[in-house]
Amino acid sequence: MFFLKKLLSSLFLPPGFFILGFLLISFFERKKKFTYYFSMTCALCLYLLSIEPVKDALLTPLENKFPVPERIDADAIVVLGGGSYNTGILKEDSMKRLLTALTLHKKTHLPIILSGGAENLPDAEIMKSLLLDFGVDKRDILTEVKSRDTLENALYVKNLCDQKNYKKLILITSAYHMPRAVELFKREGLDIIPYPTDFKRDMKYNLYSLLPKMSVLNDSVKALREYLALLSLRLPAQLP
Repeated sequence: MFFLKKLLSSLFLPPGFFILGFLLISFFERKKKFTYYFSMTCALCLYLLSIEPVKDALLTPLENKFPVPERIDADAIVVLGGGSYNTGILKEDSMKRLLTALTLHKKTHLPIILSGGAENLPDAEIMKSLLLDFGVDKRDILTEVKSRDTLENALYVKNLCDQKNYKKLILITSAYHMPRAVELFKREGLDIIPYPTDFKRDMKYNLYSLLPKMSVLNDSVKALREYLALLSLRLPAQLP
């Protein structure tokens, strides 16, 4: 009965609702070959991207690239913003990155560089406010609020580090985002220690893992976007 309830909720909520819609279109339009195959393909792709095993398969190469370091010897901690809402609340990725930085700061007492801008209230300023609430000394917090993407994160952090004479940095961002961040920061000549956080893989599955979920689809899209962005690093223009 419990599984039936979960199944029905998956079917009548996105993305299951749209998967079911594509299947119905393919059934009623099965005589039209293009419509039939197009709808079936959309249903299959949407379903696969919405289940945990496929999401984990997409994330594994990204999240396994850099392990969490056991030893740390650096001049500062750099945290990359992961987005915020117009209400001034950090999104999940940003919050997990910030909490990791806070924990590391408590252990090392290293200064924290917060990098991330926005049209309204920059991520870096929101993160700074939270760190102050957590008791971090404002003298240990530096903000960079001009960057709009990872490329600019690296550029403006490099300028800030040159001013402060910071030579070695701990770089904190989501594990799926770390490969691209590392490459861009190294292109700026920065000596960094990758410190991944916000791991999104489950790696333990049951029957419910095969039900489509919107949160899983969201993580799959993040992984696909990273692969496209990594590819774009070989091109003149990069994705943010």
